[in-house]
Amino acid sequence: MSGAGRSTAAKSLEDLDWFVVDNLPPALLATMADLGGRVKDAVPRIAVVVDVRSRAFTADLHSSIAELEARGVHPRVVFLEASDEDLVRRFESVRRPHPLQGDGRLVDGIARERQLVREVRAEADLVLDTSGLNVHELRNKIIGFFGDGSTDSRLRATVVSFGYKYGLPVDADLVVDCRFLPNPHWVPELRPKTGRDADVRDYVLAQPGAKQFLDAYTEVLRLLTTGYEREGKHYVTLAVGCTGGKHRSVAMAEQIAARLRDEGVEVQVAHRDLGRE
Repeated sequence: MSGAGRSTAAKSLEDLDWFVVDNLPPALLATMADLGGRVKDAVPRIAVVVDVRSRAFTADLHSSIAELEARGVHPRVVFLEASDEDLVRRFESVRRPHPLQGDGRLVDGIARERQLVREVRAEADLVLDTSGLNVHELRNKIIGFFGDGSTDSRLRATVVSFGYKYGLPVDADLVVDCRFLPNPHWVPELRPKTGRDADVRDYVLAQPGAKQFLDAYTEVLRLLTTGYEREGKHYVTLAVGCTGGKHRSVAMAEQIAARLRDEGVEVQVAHRDLGRE
């Protein structure tokens, strides 16, 4: 999405010694790959920024990716998005119109773009929601995904705990609900603590169904991660929710992450709503 942080992501990749091309028409992707192949040692990793500034964006991108796949080149597609509110605020702060705004309002341009790129988003390897992120936080996320070892084909997972009362994480591939477990919030001595504390964790894991859930969900994730790797999906975001995102979801997210690591998956853990009142 325009305004979602493409320039920051591109600069972050340049800092990691990627060769970055901005605003390349999708129809030229195969040509770019050919040129990169001729100087493979000098240009080992290429990142291309494509967006709706190219009017044939969707059709050309789909066909160009298919052409690359036919040549044995397997690109990773990263889709950056943000909430309408964040996008409006960012455009207003730089006093620039949206590229699809035309004679309409800023929100009209954003709506047109969402419609135009929805198929690209659905097929992306990584969907990164930049809502609420500053440039430094976005840079850290890009470095986390594409830093040392980024050419490794293993699946990488982000496990995010969240509170349902604050809304679902929009970039989640899988969402699991921990509200079937008793809430430590109603235990006075546990209320001020979080799922990172040992006594809260032990309380959550001791509840009926907690261990059975973890065992069963681990089996599901084992099937999914095997399938994702087989299909060439490199990134997955698992969201674990409870009411406020402080106790149950935090404890269970940590347990799920530990089990994924035991399966050889590279895992990052984020507690989205930890610290909220």
